[in-house]
Amino acid sequence: MIAIIDYDAGNIKSVEKAIFSLGEQAVITRDREEILAADKVILPGVGAFGDAMEKIRNYGLEEVIHEVVDKGTPFLGICLGLQLLFESSEECAGVKGLGLLKGKITKIPDNQGLKVPQIGWNSLKFPNKGRLFAGLEEDSYVYFVHSYYLQAEEPEIVVATTEYAALIHAAVEKDNIYACQFHPEKSSDVGLKIIENFIAL
Repeated sequence: MIAIIDYDAGNIKSVEKAIFSLGEQAVITRDREEILAADKVILPGVGAFGDAMEKIRNYGLEEVIHEVVDKGTPFLGICLGLQLLFESSEECAGVKGLGLLKGKITKIPDNQGLKVPQIGWNSLKFPNKGRLFAGLEEDSYVYFVHSYYLQAEEPEIVVATTEYAALIHAAVEKDNIYACQFHPEKSSDVGLKIIENFIAL
C-alpha cells in the first residue's frame, strides 16, 4: 500500500489516479499509523512553502515524515514536496523546512525573457545514475509548474537537471529519499515510468 500524505496542499488526486492506473493501491491520509504502515510514502503538493509547512506542523505530520524516513521506507517528494524536504526557501524567509536534505530553494531568475513561473515541458539531463529514471533516456520530457527551484548542496544526490533561466536540480535521490521538482503524474508515459520505478523499489 502506498500512502499519499494529505496536508491540504492540492494535486493529490492526480497522484492517486496515476498509481491506480499502474494497478497499485493508494490511500490519501494524514493518519500516523496508516502512514507508518505503508510500503511507500509520497508527499505531493503545490502552493507556498510557508503555508505548507504550517499545515504539516498543525496536522502533526513533521514527526511522522521523519519517522518514515528514519525507518527506511521509500519516500517520494513531488514539486512542493521536494522543496519541503530541504531546510528553507527564499519564498518564505524564516520558515524552517523538514531539513531532511541540504540545499537552497531559490526563486527562478526573472531574465532571458522566460516567464516565471515555469509552466510546461522541459527535457532532463542525468548527471548521476538515478533509480527513478531506470529505463528512461536522457532528454526525456517532463512537466513543470514552479517559481522556485532547488540548488542541492550535495552534487552527488542530483539525478536529473533541467535548464530554465538557471541550472535546476530537477530530481534528487539519497538513501530512501527520492524527490522530483516536476510532476511525474502529469508527465505522460515518462512520468508513469518514474512512478512505476518508485513503486518497484
